[in-house]
Amino acid sequence: MLILQGVSYTHPNRDILFTDIHLTVNKQDKIALIGNNGAGKSTLLRILAGELLPSAGILKADVKPYYIPQLFGQYNDYTVAQALRIADKINALREILAGNVTEGNMMVLDDDWTIEERCLEAFAYWQLQDIELTQPMRMLSGGQKTKVFLAGIMIHQPELVLLDEPSNHLDVGARAVLYDYISTTTNTLVVVSHDRTLLNLLETVFELSRRGITVYGGNYEFYAAQKAIAGEALSQDVKSKEKELRKARDTERESIERQQKLDARGKKKQEKAGLPTILMNTLRNNAEKSTSRLKGIHAEKVGNISDELNQLRKELPDIDKMKMDFDNSSLHKGKILATARDVNFSYGDKLLWQEALSFQIVSGERIVIRGRNGSGKTTLIRMLLGELQPQEGTLNRAIVKTVYIDQDYSLVDNNLSVYEQAAKYNRTGLQEHEIKTRLNRFLFTREYWDKPCEALSGGEKMRLMLCSLTIGNQSPDIIVLDEPTNNLDIQNIEILTAAVNEYQGTLIVISHDTYFLDEIDISREIQL
Repeated sequence: MLILQGVSYTHPNRDILFTDIHLTVNKQDKIALIGNNGAGKSTLLRILAGELLPSAGILKADVKPYYIPQLFGQYNDYTVAQALRIADKINALREILAGNVTEGNMMVLDDDWTIEERCLEAFAYWQLQDIELTQPMRMLSGGQKTKVFLAGIMIHQPELVLLDEPSNHLDVGARAVLYDYISTTTNTLVVVSHDRTLLNLLETVFELSRRGITVYGGNYEFYAAQKAIAGEALSQDVKSKEKELRKARDTERESIERQQKLDARGKKKQEKAGLPTILMNTLRNNAEKSTSRLKGIHAEKVGNISDELNQLRKELPDIDKMKMDFDNSSLHKGKILATARDVNFSYGDKLLWQEALSFQIVSGERIVIRGRNGSGKTTLIRMLLGELQPQEGTLNRAIVKTVYIDQDYSLVDNNLSVYEQAAKYNRTGLQEHEIKTRLNRFLFTREYWDKPCEALSGGEKMRLMLCSLTIGNQSPDIIVLDEPTNNLDIQNIEILTAAVNEYQGTLIVISHDTYFLDEIDISREIQL
């Protein structure tokens, strides 16, 4: 159905993104395309869609793919019908039904008499009953735009569908519909996603990395298990190589010490024998050359083993290097941090919640706030943070310190360099080299220190934010996570998960990512 042979892509600035990619997609395959941020997943998907030309290699396709991008800003000046590329057909059908049966209208319609019925059916399936084909795309939310393009699958009825992060802006209800489509469709699918619930519905994982495409014949859970086995084998290789290096260094030291003793013993014998000075110098020079040659042989062997060890260490997962070393001394488990009694809020004349909210938040809890898009989740968070006051009821707060982490990681100041951002949180008098050591631990090596924060990816901003909080040291009473996984790849989600699970304070989360919520051990929910 679709084949890539030896495909490479080079950015206009001549940076090579990937080279020599080989990939085959067969009819009714359901493929997950995964890889770290920057690996080129979205670019590869656009090449499959025919929107980008590869720098080298061949693309063969016997069907036209239907492609749903990750971002929709380019469609803001379009109507819904124009974005779906059906506006001309819809207009032609309506003209014909009104009696204007011209050759031009008939050609445009191309006997597609059910186009309107398919639109109604698709919009009902994707919960878009209130959306009109004539509405401007810029008036829709991110989730609605995604659902419009998902509805296009039923409207255009393609064989091959390419999806780039389709669940990013969807709430729980819309994700359930997406998961149902993924599970039941007979379409051929290639999906780029970090949504691990969705990835588990796909049958094959293609991992894109600098080494090319690696195929895993199972869903995400199978892939993760295989990676864990490979990671354990790699850890054993590292330990074995470390042992080999220690042994080589011991052998080097013992050999040189033995040679030096032999040289010293020989020198004493020569002095006792009263050999001429010229002969003594010759013998001494020969001994020094022999020792130097021995040192060189051992140094080369140690150097080779050390290089091999460093290469193995580079392949180890980065998660274990990053620790949230908070001072938790100010946290008091069981302390009541917030009490809400019949709380409500309104925008205009309409109250936000049909039933007023009453709840308590106790130190150490892990809470998820659930609700559809527009249900007031962010408003409730702003009240808990003290930024808004309830217009009905009372909200008592006993919170000293909160950290609010949104999906754009706004705690990171785009006007600062990476080092300046980290130093901004240095409230405990760390020396410059200590700050840089922390940055290194969070994968910000020397070449990053002067880099502007605005140039960082979402995953890099998340890691810098965690590093900054670690440098600040004092554990906050509450950390609020507002859709924290939306802009992260799987590797960085795992890093965030590990960091959050080390935190001992109160956690409040807004997220539609059920896999992430399960991993961070949510204890209760507030339903809006």
